[in-house]
Amino acid sequence: MTLRSGTGSALLVVDVQVGVVAQAWDRDRIVVNISLAVRRAREAGVPVVWVQHDGDGLERGSAAWQWVPELEPLPGELRIHKRFNSAFEGTGLPGELDRLGVGRILLAGAATNWCVRATAYGALDRGYDVTLISDAHTTQDMAIEPGRVVEARSVIDELNVAMRWLAYPGRSNAAVPAADLAFA
Repeated sequence: MTLRSGTGSALLVVDVQVGVVAQAWDRDRIVVNISLAVRRAREAGVPVVWVQHDGDGLERGSAAWQWVPELEPLPGELRIHKRFNSAFEGTGLPGELDRLGVGRILLAGAATNWCVRATAYGALDRGYDVTLISDAHTTQDMAIEPGRVVEARSVIDELNVAMRWLAYPGRSNAAVPAADLAFA
């Protein structure tokens, strides 16, 4: 079992890209909540890490690949480009978090059922404490066969519940609304 020695926190904003959230459930409210989390992290001096997906219809430089206009990384904020669901797979994220002394990850973004979930579990598996921002992640409805749809709201609720109830030895995890985040 590997637990992180770092005591700092970082906010990971995952894939809030034009093409990812265009049809997302409650997109505008979720983006406002992500923006609130980013503002509060910056005010608290907590690093904001911007994770951006390349490929799968999000070709680097394309309109769909861009961050939504409401969110803008500041110069100097860490940017991680990924090709897999988890922000940890095949990226420099683990090394960068170690460099920053991070032991706790606050997590927001899209899509809940793919990249947010994979990143949350990847962080827990690697020994980080994880706080999912419960009202700052989204996805879209998924038609899995004719007449059968998995509703986005159900997927979001399920991950929020899982992040409140999962148990990993020596780690903590939670799901907390953006307005209730504690950065200390």
